[in-house]
Amino acid sequence: QVQLVESGGDSVQAGGSLRLSCATSGDVYSRVCMGWFRQAPGKEREVVATLYTGDSATYYIDSVKGRFTISIGNDKNTLYLQMNSLKPEDTALYYCAAGPPTYGGFHCPPYVHRYWGQGTQVTVSS
Repeated sequence: QVQLVESGGDSVQAGGSLRLSCATSGDVYSRVCMGWFRQAPGKEREVVATLYTGDSATYYIDSVKGRFTISIGNDKNTLYLQMNSLKPEDTALYYCAAGPPTYGGFHCPPYVHRYWGQGTQVTVSS
C-alpha cells in the first residue's frame, strides 16, 4: 500500500506563488509514477503534472507549462509542485497521486495513478 499526504494549499492573489508538498510512503514500485491532479468545482478531475522517478521525466498539461514545476526530494519520499504566476483558473482541490509504471513510450499516463491523497485546496483570487 501507499500513503500520500498533501500540504501547502492556501488562498493567494493572481500572480502569486505556492509550493505544494506530498509526503509519500509505502511500496516503492507503486510510487515509481507520481503526479499532481486537480479538480475544480463542477469540473472533472484533470492531470496537472506527472513525474517518472526512473529518469525524472516529467509531463505537464499545456495550461501550466512554464508556470508549474513538479519535482521530488532526494529521498524520493516527498513530491513537490511549485506553482508560479497563479491564475484564478488554477483554483481547485489539488491531489497527489502515485502508481506503478507502464513500459510503453510514456511510462506514467494518468490512468496508472491508483493511490490518492486527501487533497489540498488552492484558491486564487483576481
